[in-house]
Amino acid sequence: MEPIAEITPEEVKQKLADGEKLELVDVREDEEVAGGKIPEAKHIVMGTIPEHLDQFDKDKEYIFVCRSGKRSENVCHYMRDQGFKVRNMTGGMLEWTGETK
Repeated sequence: MEPIAEITPEEVKQKLADGEKLELVDVREDEEVAGGKIPEAKHIVMGTIPEHLDQFDKDKEYIFVCRSGKRSENVCHYMRDQGFKVRNMTGGMLEWTGETK
């Protein structure tokens, strides 16, 4: 299986600081997100991604985020199989040092 493109939390933080518009999707459970998420991230629980495919645009690249980077990597494989451009934020929110809300 071809590896998923990755981006580090530090790179995401820098791109946001530089004013880049990123398509961030946090796939953690509701109770995990209650503890804070990246303000620019859209929250879609991992298990509900298939029913939200109509919210994604095949012309954009999406960065998926979870707690450690494992679930988001699984979502990346699924989304790539559906024809979407994806990246996984390695280390997940455990390594995120930026702002949360």
